[in-house]
Amino acid sequence: MPAFDLPLEKLQRYRPDVDEPDDFDDFWRRTLTSAAEREPVLSARPVPTGLRLVRTWDVTFRGFAGDPVRAWFSRPADAPEALPAVVEYAGYGRGRGYPHERLTWVNAGYAHLLMDNRGQGDQYGSGGATPDPHATAPGGPGPAVRGLLSPHDHHYRRLVTDAVRAVTAVRALPGVDPARVAAVGNSQGGGLALAVAGLVPDLAAALVTAPLLCGIRRALDLSDTGPYGEIAAYLAVHRGAERSAHRTLAYLEGVSFARRAHAPAHFGVGLRDTVCPPSGAYAAYHRYAELTGTDPRREIHAYPYNGHEGGDAAHVRRQLDWAAGVLAG
Repeated sequence: MPAFDLPLEKLQRYRPDVDEPDDFDDFWRRTLTSAAEREPVLSARPVPTGLRLVRTWDVTFRGFAGDPVRAWFSRPADAPEALPAVVEYAGYGRGRGYPHERLTWVNAGYAHLLMDNRGQGDQYGSGGATPDPHATAPGGPGPAVRGLLSPHDHHYRRLVTDAVRAVTAVRALPGVDPARVAAVGNSQGGGLALAVAGLVPDLAAALVTAPLLCGIRRALDLSDTGPYGEIAAYLAVHRGAERSAHRTLAYLEGVSFARRAHAPAHFGVGLRDTVCPPSGAYAAYHRYAELTGTDPRREIHAYPYNGHEGGDAAHVRRQLDWAAGVLAG
C-alpha cells in the first residue's frame, strides 16, 4: 500500500480541532464512578505455565457494571521487591490467549497484566475468556458497531471502563509498586492505553502504537478496512444513522482522551497504515496533555514504509529503552 494520508511534514504539524460533546467529562466521570463502587480484584489463582523464570496468576477483576473480566498477571520468578507494572491491552478481535504468548515486559523485569477483551477473542490469536453480557443494543456483529447508536450502549464504553479498572486491579495485586504503572497497547490496545492516560490522572506512562479511535471522522473517510470498515458498512445499510453514530463515537475519540492526559507518552505509527491512519496518532500526539496544564515527556516514532505493523520489533526495543528511563525507581 502506498502512502495515502498526509505527508510527514504536514503530520508533524497536524493539530486538528476536535468536536467534543459538552458532557464528555461528565459522561466518563459518571461511568467510572459507578464502576468504582466495588473492590477491583475478585480472584488471583496461580497457574502452571511450564515457564521456570516466570510466575503467572489467572486474575479476575471487576470491570464495567461489576462484570468479571479475566487477565493474566505475571512477574519474574522470585523477584522480591515491588515492581513497576505494565498493563497491556490486546488488539481488535483478540483475547488474552495463553500466558506464555506475551513475555516481553515480564522478561524486562516488570509485573505484567494482560487484560482480556470482553466479547472479543474470536478473530485472531488464541481466544479469550470474558463474555460481554450487555451486547444487546442495535448494531452490527463486530465490536466497533455494537451499540453504535448510543454512547451509553456502545461496546467501547464498557471496554474502556474495563481498561481503567485493570489499572486499579493491578495496583491491588501483590508485588506491584502502585505509583509506577504504565498502560501499553497496539491498535485497539493503543486506543485503550490512550483512553486510560486521559482517565487515570496518576498513570506513570503510556505507550501507544497505531492507536484505534483517533481522528475517527477522518479515519472513516480514509479507511474501509478493519473496525472503520465495519462502521462504514453498517452506515451504508442504516442510511440516516450517521448523526447518532458520530455522536456516539465522539465520546470515544482518542484525541479527546489525549488532551486530558498527564503521563509521559511514547507513540509509534506506520505511515502506510490503512487500518489506523497515521493522522489520528499525530493528532493525539500534538494535542496530548493540552487541558491539564502540564508538559509531560513524550515522543513519537514514524515508520515511513510500514503499515499497521509499524516498527514491529524495532519499535518494541525503543519502547523498552524509553520505559526503563521513565519507570525507574
